[in-house]
Amino acid sequence: MHMKPIMITATTLAICCLSGQAMAHTPLFSCYDNADGTILCEGGFSDGSSAAGVTIRVLDSNGGVLLEDQLNTLSEIEFDKPEGPYTAVFDAGEGHRIEIPGSRILP
Repeated sequence: MHMKPIMITATTLAICCLSGQAMAHTPLFSCYDNADGTILCEGGFSDGSSAAGVTIRVLDSNGGVLLEDQLNTLSEIEFDKPEGPYTAVFDAGEGHRIEIPGSRILP
């Protein structure tokens, strides 16, 4: 008789742990206009893990690649501010992609 409550508790605990792990790895990405002609972007994950090595792309208004590089060991990248409309893209794979339009990156 005591076996059922223990199994339900173990199942519930397993589901809670798995759902917590799935949500714990949300990508984070922010970009800042340094007001000196450069843009600084930094990335990471909500569980505190580093985003070093994650691919960053800067796209023009037609989706053309202006820059493709990776976040450095500090999970940052700095680049020259493009002329005209652009979008900074953090691409850590499916479900881990964030796009920030240049119009939202303010000095």
